[in-house]
Amino acid sequence: MLAFMRKSAERHMTDLLATADIQVNGTRPWDIRIKNSELFERVSASGSLGLGEAYMDDWWECESLDEFFYKLMLHGIEQKFRNSPPVVTNAIKAMIFNRQSRRKAFEVGEKHYDAGNDLFEKMLDPHMVYSCAYWNEAADLHQAQEAKLELICRKLMLSPGMKLLDIGCGWGSLVRYAARHYGVSAVGLTISREQAALAERRCEDLPVEIRLQDYRETQGTFDAVVSVGMFEHVGYKNHRTFMEVARNCLKDDGLFLLHTIASNNTVRHCDPWFDKYIFPNSMLPSIKQLGASMEQQFIMEDWHNIGVDYDRTLLAWHENFERSWPSLKNRYSERFYRMWRYYLLSVAGCFRARALQVWQVVMSPHGKIGGYTCLRYPACTRN
Repeated sequence: MLAFMRKSAERHMTDLLATADIQVNGTRPWDIRIKNSELFERVSASGSLGLGEAYMDDWWECESLDEFFYKLMLHGIEQKFRNSPPVVTNAIKAMIFNRQSRRKAFEVGEKHYDAGNDLFEKMLDPHMVYSCAYWNEAADLHQAQEAKLELICRKLMLSPGMKLLDIGCGWGSLVRYAARHYGVSAVGLTISREQAALAERRCEDLPVEIRLQDYRETQGTFDAVVSVGMFEHVGYKNHRTFMEVARNCLKDDGLFLLHTIASNNTVRHCDPWFDKYIFPNSMLPSIKQLGASMEQQFIMEDWHNIGVDYDRTLLAWHENFERSWPSLKNRYSERFYRMWRYYLLSVAGCFRARALQVWQVVMSPHGKIGGYTCLRYPACTRN
């Protein structure tokens, strides 16, 4: 009976992958090679969680993980496992609990962003920007991230003497850039102790204050507010609160720019593997959810989708990570290496398939008198 169930699971998975032009034990870069025959049952029972954990455990291999996931997402294979037990469990938890409450706010910082500044310093560009770059006319990752910082500052219409609030400032890349090149003073918020410590050192000669603080505790009035790559950690039960905080901190004639990864569909929970290993308690917003949270708080001035640029960004991070692994492996395990590689390349494949998006939404409290000029190209970097 056990052998029959195993064979049935193998046949089902083989047929499913074939619809996405993926062969089991094939020879093409995106084909998978099986090292443990129990993989099929594990995936059948646990869906994406089982697939990711099996890769971490070295049960299967694939030369081009990004292409493997591109094909999976392009053909909607992940939808076949949307009712797996881990998915259902996450959905129930998201309905019953506020998984992004104040009490749980620092969990993602401790789990992910505190993994080690050495890891991120080697993986990211010199600005240490951990979000989608803007590759228009950029030759490398550094230029692309600087173009993104420049584009955000221009969209916010920053000028000397203004005060900027950055909700989710990371290692201080944007507040540092804005203070240096636009003459603003800034406050940056993060829920990661490692980020806060390094951001303070990087900004010590600038009019920048870094706070280890949940966004719900923020006070003060600012000429502009920005949040880059943080809204994914807010959760649908707190979207409205987040917008109220941003609005309460913003002057009536100011601008708020929200940069976030987004879902094509309305969901209330994260993929089980990513929830367990990468971004606990996270959730990608949809147009419907973001629109509802903005209503009666902000006027939408501009909505810019730069999601196609994240594929290239993730591949650049992965290249840096692979090149730096010899100097990192004494601190991190081989299982961590496989987990991190799986994370970067699987997400690259998702963006390549347009299954995920990145939005930059510019908002104002009452609508800019005379209108708002929407910026796209060029986003020139500074000399």
